[in-house]
Amino acid sequence: MEQIEKRAVDVLFDKYAESHQNHTNELIHWICVPLIVFSLLGLVWQIPFPELSFLGQYKTFFNWASFLLAFSLYYYFTLSPVLFFIMIWVVGLMSFFIVKIEHAVGLGSGTAYGIYAAIFVLAWIGQFIGHKIEGKKPSFLDDVKFLLIGPIWLLHFICKKIGLKY
Repeated sequence: MEQIEKRAVDVLFDKYAESHQNHTNELIHWICVPLIVFSLLGLVWQIPFPELSFLGQYKTFFNWASFLLAFSLYYYFTLSPVLFFIMIWVVGLMSFFIVKIEHAVGLGSGTAYGIYAAIFVLAWIGQFIGHKIEGKKPSFLDDVKFLLIGPIWLLHFICKKIGLKY
C-alpha cells in the first residue's frame, strides 16, 4: 500500500500537539493564544510609524503591524490557503477592536500600551500555567515558528468540526 506523505502543516500540527495533550492546557490555549495574538498586534500597532504622504488617504492603513501581518499571513498561506483566509477574518476582527481602543484612548498612548501589555503578560502567564499542568515545555522553546502555529492550530480544529478541508 502506498503511503501518502503528510502536508507540512499537518506535520507542524502533530509536533505542536505533542505538548498540548492535557484538556486543561488545551482550554487555556483556546483563551490565551487569541489574547496573545490580539495583544501583540495591538502593541506593534502602537509603535510610531513614519508619515508617508504619498499614500494619500490610505496612509492610516499602514503601520508596523501591517508588516507583521503581511509576514504572518504569507507564512499561513504557504501552509494552508484555507487557514490563511480564515486568519484574515480573525485579524480583521482583532484590528476592528484595536481601532476601537485607539479611538477611545489614543494611538500610542500610555493607556493603550498598558492595555495590550497587561493582556500580553496575563495571557503568557496563562500559557505557562497550562504547560506546567501539561508537564511539557512549550513547543516554541524548540522552534520559534511554533509561535505562529498556535493560532492556526486552533483554527484547524474548527475546520475539522465543521467539515472544512484546510
